[in-house]
Amino acid sequence: MLTRRSFLVAAGVGAVAMTVRPASAATALPLTIVNNTGAYANTSIWCYLVGTDSAGNQFHVTPNGTIVPVSLSDNGSGGFTDYAIPLAPTGPTTLTVPRMSGRLYFALGQKLRFKAVTDGAGRPALQYPAGWVDSDPNYRILHDFVEFTLDDLGMHCNTTMVDQFGVPLSIQLTGAASQTTGTLKPGGRAQIFDQIRAQPDFGNLVVDDLRVIAPGHGLDAGRFSPTYFDSYTDRVWSTYTGTDLRLNTGSATFTGRIGSDGTLVVRDGSGRTASPIRRPSTRDILFCDGALAAPNDGLTGPVAALLGAALNRTTLLDHPDQPVSDPAAFYRNPVTNHYARIMHAATADGRAYGFAFDDVGGFASYIEDPAPTSCTVTLTPF
Repeated sequence: MLTRRSFLVAAGVGAVAMTVRPASAATALPLTIVNNTGAYANTSIWCYLVGTDSAGNQFHVTPNGTIVPVSLSDNGSGGFTDYAIPLAPTGPTTLTVPRMSGRLYFALGQKLRFKAVTDGAGRPALQYPAGWVDSDPNYRILHDFVEFTLDDLGMHCNTTMVDQFGVPLSIQLTGAASQTTGTLKPGGRAQIFDQIRAQPDFGNLVVDDLRVIAPGHGLDAGRFSPTYFDSYTDRVWSTYTGTDLRLNTGSATFTGRIGSDGTLVVRDGSGRTASPIRRPSTRDILFCDGALAAPNDGLTGPVAALLGAALNRTTLLDHPDQPVSDPAAFYRNPVTNHYARIMHAATADGRAYGFAFDDVGGFASYIEDPAPTSCTVTLTPF
């Protein structure tokens, strides 16, 4: 998985939440796509299966599950590849997913423009759509995606709004259990667009009826204030200069305060000390990066994740014991991640991926199964 901390550290590495290895893992998985948009016919929808292997090589997948490496020669006369998989003319569409880590993109109304380029290591790679960049060739195309990994620990998948939201999608995963996530409430798409458009400081994140851009990307595009969280963060940093903050990562509880140098230093009962964490900027909070970068070290990473979640949910100021498990306590400060709040409020199960650490406490639209037999992705009603 390229960007989601919760279940892959690098492409091809299994989900961190999985602890039991199945006796026999699937080498391929049937994937069914169902179009229930009510707004677009099957003939106006295309999908794309793309991924990256453990060595960093990029590829696309054919409908029968064949992995085909990206090649610069795949760019056609228009300068872009055509890896599009059309949906069946009517009814469900069935594909085969091989063991891989990647994304399933959907384009509605017109095809996406993936360009084969050379990456920094000299390898063929794809330029993925960036719906938050107005110069991107896919900016005016309605599209969205789900993320997944099929490996020897099973199937791990999620819907995501971490970058943007445009197309309502749900995933049903069947195997050892039957699970569904991502489904919006009736009218959920319109609710998201209307509420974000009406929310002060967030309204400029709406791009016509195409998508809502996540505030981090909005910040980089000049659509969102780079100082939005500053007043809240200042109060947090002032509070924990004289008050202990306790962070329970599940394996240990870290306790600490803001030091005279302005960094948060926490240590657990055995004396282990996480790397000092400087006061994060608004951008750090929205991207859960920078001062809140979470290395896969079992120490600073889990601490940074708890802080990132508490800052986005604005529970950190009023709750010195983290994480907070009651969602009724989330997003109650006027300065909060209203984008994530609105995404959660629109989902049927209250789970969404509104920011990168939204899996803290189990609030992300993420499901996994150690013995999967089938997966269905549904484009739900607009």
